[in-house]
Order: sequence, then structure tokens, then C-alpha cells
Amino acid sequence: MAERKRHVSIRVQFALIFIALMLLAILACGIFNVLFLEEYYLEVKRNTIHEAYDSIRAAAEQDSYETDKFIKELEDVCEKDNITICVVDVDSQIRYVSQNGGRQLEAKLFGYIFGYDGQQVVQVLEQGEDYRIQITGKGRGEYLEMYGRLTSGISFIMQTPLDSIRENAGLANRFMGYVGGVLAFIGGVVIFLVSYRITKPIAQLSKISEEMVHLNFDARYDQRRHRGWNGYDEIDQLGDNINRLSASLEETISELKTANNELKRDIESRQQADEMRKEFLSNVSHELKTPIALIQGYAEGLQEGINDDEESRAFYCEVIVDEASKMNQMVQRLMTLNELEYGNDVINMERFDLVELIRNYVQSASLVLAQKEIQVDVEEHAPIYVWADEFKTQEVFTNYFSNALNHCAGAKRIEVRMQHEDGFVRVEVFNTGAPIPEESLPRIWDKFYKVDKARTREYGGNGVGLSIVKAIQESMHQTYGVENRADGVAFWFTLETVQE
Repeated sequence: MAERKRHVSIRVQFALIFIALMLLAILACGIFNVLFLEEYYLEVKRNTIHEAYDSIRAAAEQDSYETDKFIKELEDVCEKDNITICVVDVDSQIRYVSQNGGRQLEAKLFGYIFGYDGQQVVQVLEQGEDYRIQITGKGRGEYLEMYGRLTSGISFIMQTPLDSIRENAGLANRFMGYVGGVLAFIGGVVIFLVSYRITKPIAQLSKISEEMVHLNFDARYDQRRHRGWNGYDEIDQLGDNINRLSASLEETISELKTANNELKRDIESRQQADEMRKEFLSNVSHELKTPIALIQGYAEGLQEGINDDEESRAFYCEVIVDEASKMNQMVQRLMTLNELEYGNDVINMERFDLVELIRNYVQSASLVLAQKEIQVDVEEHAPIYVWADEFKTQEVFTNYFSNALNHCAGAKRIEVRMQHEDGFVRVEVFNTGAPIPEESLPRIWDKFYKVDKARTREYGGNGVGLSIVKAIQESMHQTYGVENRADGVAFWFTLETVQE
């Protein structure tokens, strides 16, 4: 037996893969922020300081410190980028000082120029021809500075706190974390819903294929329920192919079962042909002897004019017609039985609903049941699909039900029951009345055997019906039988069910 593999939903796999990729992208952004955002901010500040330096040098070359344009440029830089600036001329006169602490830088600038400032320089970042960019201080007092002395004698110093850069970087990282978490949650929900939309038809195709494994070909893929965003897509095409495959497999299996059944019957029939022929001829001769003798006797009586009255002649004719009808009926049933036993009648194995077949037949017999005042109890049951010859299955049930009608007595009740048994269904027809003698039970399936000959002849039986049941069931390689109950007799037969 094949090992059952652990099922992992493709929908879950699809969602987990995309959620993992999204989380990985968010995590990568966070790592890059932590590693490089502060450096990026620092580089931006250096570029800003350079722009301010260019403005100061241009003003020195043109001697335009007093112009509104120069002052406006430096004020914009100080206000926008949080830079403190102090500019002095060759006479140590302040030419520009920012309002955000520029006066405090004047002494520091002179200290750098004349070499007596005690400010700790942490790191020199850039050394130009007439300027230097460096980091000074430590902790929350750490600054990015640029100072220098131009060839025109103009000295300057610019400073911006690094603490704000690190704070901004930290805020950006935290904000990225919050936004990433929210996006991860929303993205996860969206991806899960989208994956459900995409994988739902795949799940249906998987279920259909599983039904096909159990030879149930009723399930069909409905592409209208899973129409893709772009119309007819590859999944719809796969669904159509599976639908065609399902129909083809059902037809092929039906043909194979029919062919296999015929092969088995052919092998068995060849071995029994001679014995059946001898037995058949012997039984036919015996059964036809009585009706032929009756027909001959009454016909001779009419010929010789034993009774001249019209009523007697009508009675004689009625007996002849009745016996001829019984003999014709027996010949017809014998021909059917002969075809079954010799394998000349093809068993057409097909898939059909057994419950519907039984329900329809019982309904058609309602008039006879009412005339005989017999109560019928047919068990309610969901559809049961079987592999069998539908016409011959009806013949089996008809023989059982007719037998129950003719022998029903006592409470005058007939019960029809169906029960699943490991891939088979057992159909049972029970009627109240006298039991069959134990010594007769093994022989009732023989041709022309009658338990009560007088009663059998009374309803026109000829002992062939149960033989036909036996031949049909054996031709389909199924079982049959009879059981005596406390208040009656139950006949049963089995059929192979369609696995679900």
C-alpha cells in the first residue's frame, strides 16, 4: 500500500514564499538604513557646507559681503540645514554671523587660525587648499566643522551638530520599522487573498484528480467559477484537458470492464458447454411434457365432440390457450437462460444509479401491490452508483420482487434494503410468509426446480426465474443467495459499487 504523503497546501506555500520575500526586502532596507543612512546624512551635510563655502569664496572674490543676496544665501543655509556660520575679514571684523550661535564661533575660529584653541579634533575628513573639514567634540557635543582662511584674508568657520544627524537617522530607522511592520501585515493579508484566488482552481483540479483515482468521473472543472484576470488562461486549459481525460477514462474503463467480464465468461462457458446442453435438453423435455399432454388431450376432446355444449367447448379452448401461453413464456425464458449460460448474451458493464432503478420498478408495480393488499417498505437511500449491466440487474430484481409478490402471506409485507459492504452493495428483498424447507434451499437455483409445484403452477411459474438470477449474477461475477427468517424469506444479491 502506497505511503500517504503529508499534504501541504499550495496556497499556504505560495503565501509564505511571497510574505518571506516581502519581509526580506523590508529587513534589507532596515539593514541598509542602519549601516549607511548616517553616512548618507553626513555626506549630505558635507555637500551643504561646501555650497556655503563656495558662496563665501565667491563673495570674497567680489567683495560682496554687504549685499542682500549673499546674506540671504547664508541665512537660507543656516535655517534649512541647521548650520552655524561666522565670517571675519582680514581686520578681524565680523562680516557675517548667523543668529543661531554664530557669535560663539568667533573665538573658536581665531583659536584655529592662531593655533591656541583646545577643542578636541576627533577626525579630519577632508583637507583642502584653504579649508579643513573635521569632526570635533564627543557625545552630544560632537560637531561637523569646516574652517579656513581664503587668499583674500577672509576667515570663516561653519558648524553643524552631528547629534541631529544621528537622531534623524534613528527616527528614520524606527519609522521604517513601524511602516515595514504595517506593510508586512497588510501585504500578508493581500498576498493570502491573492494566493487563494490563484490557487483555488488548482485545488479544485487536485480534488478532481483524486476523484479520478477512485474511478469517480462525475466531478468536472468549471472554468466560469475561476475565470482568470486575463480571461482563458493555462489553468483553464488544464481544467478542460482534465475534463476530457475524465470522460475518456470513464468510457475506456467501461469498455475494459465489459471486455474483461466477457473474457471471464467465455473461459467458464467453454468448460460447461457440453454438460449444460445435456441438462437443458433433459429439463426442457420434462417441462414441456405436461403442457403438451394437456393441450393434446383437450384438443382431442374437442375433435371427438365429448361435450357439445358451448360452455364446455369454451372451457376446453381456454385451457389450451392458457397452457400454450405458459409453454411460450417458458420457451422465451429458457432462450434467455440459454443465452446467458452459453455466453451468447453480451454483458454491458456500465455505471448507473441502483437506487433509482429499484425505486422506479417498485413504483411501476404499485397497482399489483394494491390489488393484493401488500405493503411495501423501500429503504430511503442516497444514490448508489454501481458497475453492472443495468438491464440484467433489473431482471434480477424483477425476479426477486415477483417471487416475493407470489409468496407473500401473513402480515403481507415486502421490504427492500440496501447495504454497503467494502466496495459492494447488497440488495435484499424480504417477504413475509412461509419459509423455504431447508432441504430445498440449495436446489432452488436449479432450472425447473419447484418447492411447491401446485402453487408454482397456480401463478404460472416454471422454475426458471431463479436460474436466470443465478446465470446473470455469475455472468457479472457477483454473489446471490437466500435466507429464511422468523417471519419470512429474504433473497439477496450483490453488485460492485463505484469507489468514491
